[in-house]
Amino acid sequence: MHIIVGIDPGKTVGIACISLNGKLLHSAHLAFAEIGWIASEIRKVGTPSLIAGDKREVSEVVRRAAAVFNAKVFYPERDLGLEGKKIAGRHAGVFNPHERDAYTAALKAYNAYANKLNQAEHIANESGVNDIDSVKAKVIDRYSINEAILNRKANRQ
Repeated sequence: MHIIVGIDPGKTVGIACISLNGKLLHSAHLAFAEIGWIASEIRKVGTPSLIAGDKREVSEVVRRAAAVFNAKVFYPERDLGLEGKKIAGRHAGVFNPHERDAYTAALKAYNAYANKLNQAEHIANESGVNDIDSVKAKVIDRYSINEAILNRKANRQ
């Protein structure tokens, strides 16, 4: 399964994994977490297409996690505000501040791609593609929707 991961780095690291449909799948936090723990938590859920932070300046932890999975890094144009994080976390039922910040980062990354992902899902369904998740992952990887569908069909043959 392809996913989007948000990471809140710091003394206590928070992670949140969401589907390519924007649904929260997993969140966790650990004090003094190392990259091995982060990678292990992510692998429990899937393969990240995007790894996001909640700050405009990308942290080394986010960069290293993205490198482990060869995933794209996403960062917002400006730091995400606390009130917005609280609202998003409350809607998803994520109340731990580290997990909430990670979830908000993942959600912001999803929202940046949501229109294109929805369009890819619609076209892939019409084209009879079964593995829509892989098509969406290719779209995140900057393939056109048609290229992603053709690539997916070619890999099945």
